[in-house]
Amino acid sequence: MKGKRFLSAPVLAVLSSIVFTYYSSIFVFLHDWLNLQSSPGTLNAFIYSLFASLTLFSFFSCLLSDPGHVPSSYAPDVEFAKDNVEQKKCNKCHAYKPPRTHHCRVCRRCILKMDHHCLWINNCVGYWNYKAFFVFVLYATIASIYSMVIFICSVHHQDWDSIKGSSPLWIFYVTYGLLLFILTITLLTLVGWHVYLILHNMTTIEYHEGNRAKWLAMKSGQSYRHPYNMGAYKNITLILGPNMLKWFCPTAVGHLNPKDGVSFPTLRDNS
Repeated sequence: MKGKRFLSAPVLAVLSSIVFTYYSSIFVFLHDWLNLQSSPGTLNAFIYSLFASLTLFSFFSCLLSDPGHVPSSYAPDVEFAKDNVEQKKCNKCHAYKPPRTHHCRVCRRCILKMDHHCLWINNCVGYWNYKAFFVFVLYATIASIYSMVIFICSVHHQDWDSIKGSSPLWIFYVTYGLLLFILTITLLTLVGWHVYLILHNMTTIEYHEGNRAKWLAMKSGQSYRHPYNMGAYKNITLILGPNMLKWFCPTAVGHLNPKDGVSFPTLRDNS
């Protein structure tokens, strides 16, 4: 079943982009700039290869990981459920949903702490693979910035007049540079967005739900605060884990919650 996730045009596009960008950065632009046989060229090739490998490993981790399914034995806390509209039966799964759980129309099941369904990994991003997804985006951003630096330095080192004199080479340089710039900006925006979500301990779905809740609260003269926001550092440890040395390892479990994604600490717990 997991192998079928590779049979997707967006997934194959991501893999192709990683391979193409890696080959071009190392064997074309870095070689033209520093020469791979030189010490600086070898060092830069090693560092870039490291980030590219981490990007690929993180990509496979979030693609192959189960985002989180509701345990068959799950039963809601009846007293708590009275005040929590999230703990109700799913209209499609016909089972009680734990807090922060949403039904994915693509996966056709409820996902624990669902953030969104990502077509680029052909999988949902949820409780069990959100950390791997974030780390993948982070490493991809670093690798993309590194690629941009290598490209710019290579172009600066080249004889620009000779490049303009060759139409195929000119088209390749311009097209590659434009695509790399768009990719880098996109990834920077995406990683910035998820840093914001982590600092506030919310998902993309909860962000949009929170905006509506704020609007409704303002209409009634009340205030709204995201119930799972425990403070920046606590939020980070709840998602990436208590050990800082493992924050950027996609396979290291980051959750402090012992109930496997069906219960989460809230502001009310601390009051």
